[in-house]
Amino acid sequence: MKQFLNKNTPYLFISPALFLLLLFSLLPILLAFVISFTDIDLVGLADYSKINFVGVDNYVNIMQDPVFLKSIFNTLFYVVIGVPLVIICSLGIALMINFSQAKIFQFFRLIFYTPSITNVVAVAVVWSYLYNPRFGLLNYLLSFLDLGPIPWLQDPTIAKLSLIILAVWRAIGVNMIIFLAALQGIPREYYEAASLDGANSRQQLFKITVPMLRFAIFFVTVTTMIGWLQFFEEPFVMTEGGPLDSTNSVALFIYQNGFQLSKFGYAAAGSFILFIAIIIITIIQFRIQRKNNDGDI
Repeated sequence: MKQFLNKNTPYLFISPALFLLLLFSLLPILLAFVISFTDIDLVGLADYSKINFVGVDNYVNIMQDPVFLKSIFNTLFYVVIGVPLVIICSLGIALMINFSQAKIFQFFRLIFYTPSITNVVAVAVVWSYLYNPRFGLLNYLLSFLDLGPIPWLQDPTIAKLSLIILAVWRAIGVNMIIFLAALQGIPREYYEAASLDGANSRQQLFKITVPMLRFAIFFVTVTTMIGWLQFFEEPFVMTEGGPLDSTNSVALFIYQNGFQLSKFGYAAAGSFILFIAIIIITIIQFRIQRKNNDGDI
């Protein structure tokens, strides 16, 4: 008995966490997968006998749904523009804070981190007023430059860019902290040796700093891309997917069909398509990173 306990002690310690993971993560995923093959709605929730098995019809129909296809395009638009902007901006700010001698940059750490811990709904509501085409602050400031009012949330393309600006502003803080932690882990001796060899600041940046940050950059890239693939709060609060579904994301499409139209099976099918897409993209990123690491070796 004692030998059995000694051998299985680690499993006893992690069993509560595994149980919670199974109960609140894996089990709901399994149930959602089963639901995606049915036509369950509010009537089906009240009477299970009204639930019918429809096979892969939900998946076939959703891949032919023009709104869903447009949501995929919008989500890819958010990812392609938003992810590089977040990485570049957060890394640039982290570099300024880390290497600058001015104490004002230490205060910038608080300024840029604050949006990340602010309630997203409150922030989105405030930015909706800033974007207002008639009395918004942004158009008011542009009027001093003799520039006409910009339809920030009314034009299909500009609306997507407006949401990206807000999301980038919110995402900079957390990633900046990650980059700062990685920068402070780089030994100063590397920079001192490079300076003695005559390397300037630009050479030190691209030959020392960026290579030493490759794991932090990879982590930020993966987590940021997953977050943008699930882009939801900003379009939900500010545009509700409009105008003309131009800001509708896949996550918002799932919410609309599941909680507004009560098409739970249809929404579950969309959620699993998004789930599979995230897994595939993440695996590709890990394989690319592994090949880069093997090449360095």
